[in-house]
Amino acid sequence: MGDFYQNSNITTLHNFRNRSLEDIETELMKYSQKRPIGLIIPSLYSELEKPALKLIVDQIKDIPYLGEIVIGLDAASEDEFKKAKEFFNVLPQHHRVIWNDGPGMKSLEYRLNDQNIHLGNPGKGKNVWFLFGYMIASGKSEAIALHHADILTYKREMLARLVYPVAKPDFNYKFCKGYYFRADEEKINGRMVRLLVTPLLRTLKLFLGPLEYLDYLDAFRYVLSGELSMRTDVLKTIRIPSDLGFDVGILAEVHRNNALNRICQVEIADRYDHKHQAESFNNPEKGLSKMSFDISRSIIAKLASNGSVFSEGMFRSIKATFHKIALDMVEQYSNDAVINGLKFDRHKEERLVDQLSRNVYQAGISYLNNPNQTPVMPSWKRVLSAIPDIQQEFYDIVENDNKE
Repeated sequence: MGDFYQNSNITTLHNFRNRSLEDIETELMKYSQKRPIGLIIPSLYSELEKPALKLIVDQIKDIPYLGEIVIGLDAASEDEFKKAKEFFNVLPQHHRVIWNDGPGMKSLEYRLNDQNIHLGNPGKGKNVWFLFGYMIASGKSEAIALHHADILTYKREMLARLVYPVAKPDFNYKFCKGYYFRADEEKINGRMVRLLVTPLLRTLKLFLGPLEYLDYLDAFRYVLSGELSMRTDVLKTIRIPSDLGFDVGILAEVHRNNALNRICQVEIADRYDHKHQAESFNNPEKGLSKMSFDISRSIIAKLASNGSVFSEGMFRSIKATFHKIALDMVEQYSNDAVINGLKFDRHKEERLVDQLSRNVYQAGISYLNNPNQTPVMPSWKRVLSAIPDIQQEFYDIVENDNKE
């Protein structure tokens, strides 16, 4: 279902369904001659054994405008890294696999630690941080797309629409975020957006009034989308969160460094599905519970850095208001599911809201007790200033690891 509504200063690029994929790809081929296009994919080794990544590779191997593909590989032994290289060798494009657990990358990290540049534990954020660094070191791409390795509904049109806004020379955009309808064949998904981020933003607006940062986040139709594209110069300036606040943290960094008219969002799919996190009702360190805590803390920390003042009493009130707004939204989504013939487990949704309200409060108290705890990795601009020759070292490590 298409629409043409522009609801904020962040441009929304819709899909009116009147351009063929062939037409878009032909145009991208022309643009790629002057602005080479690359793709980065963070992945666990375990994804190689699942159907989603096989589907993705089968789709992207035939994309003509892609000049470079780089995969960040986590949790892989030496034998598994060799299998990964074989897995991706079907790609005809120039491609590299970064073995994040290999001795070369470990030595690179030790060198970073010597300069007080600490990256924290392995995870999505750290993987993407290394991917950004490699793309800077490679210098082969000027328009770069990022998506994950677990998209079950992947089609090559997703990538074409995602990278188009930053690849087209006539456009002014330096950063683009993809959006879509999050669902499988039976039910509405996207619980962290529906039941956490949107009600939290509405709650914070009630307490803090109109703030550009809150309006900015609220402008994105799927704020936790893992599909991004950007110009290479943006890679150098972004500080990447190392926790599960990755997606809102990236948006905060883009907002800090770029004018709003340089940022857009684009519809990349009618329907999107990938693997789902468990609710983890009884374990706050895993699944959606951990994710909700990290996202909430990231938003609170950003607001505090912009001058907002919080207190324990305010967070008690925020918890209560959030809970009410989120329950109201459960009612809205329940009705939406019914009219569309989708399943909706109201008990589980309301139980999740109970948990999320507690996590929002705990995230606020955590920030008050330890405001200096900011799990953010430095920008590559800072790294290159501290260690000017690390760019070449990084490039050589990856090249050596990828030799036959």
